[in-house]
Amino acid sequence: MIAVGAKAPDFSLEDQNGNKVTLSQFKGKKVLLSWHPLAWTSVCTDQMRALEANKDKFASLNTVALGFSVDPAPAKKAWAAALCIKDTPLLADFWPHGKVAQDYELFLEDKGISGRANILIDEEGRVAWVKEYPISQLPDIEEVLRAVAEH
Repeated sequence: MIAVGAKAPDFSLEDQNGNKVTLSQFKGKKVLLSWHPLAWTSVCTDQMRALEANKDKFASLNTVALGFSVDPAPAKKAWAAALCIKDTPLLADFWPHGKVAQDYELFLEDKGISGRANILIDEEGRVAWVKEYPISQLPDIEEVLRAVAEH
């Protein structure tokens, strides 16, 4: 897992709407990288719905929340539509497969997916907070919001 204080690796990934999203485009804002192993699974669904439901709280904390997994962009598009996610970018770390997850030391090589984690990047592009979760555990959105507010 990437260490607190490290410079966050930049990335350029496609979201569910076909937009290219880069970390560097959010300079001056905090960015929450919320990693889930695979779309279309129950815990991942709840994790991404929690980001969407709390979008105004994140915005009030000068924070952009991004969802990540190794699923391809078309799958992310269908999943976002099924979940009614309109404002939270769901990024496809599909090709090269899991490259960004590897850069953040979250890729589970034996499974071909990322782990479940939240990584907060500060306004200067440094890792401010990290928390990894068991694959089956839903991150506590209130804990995440507290961490964002404290950093």
